[in-house]
Amino acid sequence: MLTVLRREFEVNLRQAEAWRHLARVEDWPSWAKHIKRIELDPRGGLGPRSAGTIHLRNGIKSTFRMVEFNPHENWKWSGRFLWLKVAYDHVFEAQGARTRLIWIVECGGWGRSVLGRLFAWLYNKNLDKAIPALIEEMHSRVP
Repeated sequence: MLTVLRREFEVNLRQAEAWRHLARVEDWPSWAKHIKRIELDPRGGLGPRSAGTIHLRNGIKSTFRMVEFNPHENWKWSGRFLWLKVAYDHVFEAQGARTRLIWIVECGGWGRSVLGRLFAWLYNKNLDKAIPALIEEMHSRVP
């Protein structure tokens, strides 16, 4: 797998709180406006057997299945996009009362060096809007 994207940012929440907020993946459209909806299976909570479908506003959908699950530290899911196998790692690092979030996207499969970089470029543009919205949402819910 080829790493095509890595984004790091910090939020004013402790690690467990940041995890709880982001693990509500069905709520992601509130800050990730490129996502229309997410169907999680089984419903209710993210876990080691989670799978689902992300429906994008442009009509494209992507399915994923959990491949790594370490509560409060990271989760990684994998799915297909065109000819690519794409893995999304969500890492949570405690920084005292803050948490550093690290998102890593890896691609494998036919055309990964070209299609993977194109996918990352497009996805990165979505994250340019989504990450500030997520930070704002997380900070607005700090007690």
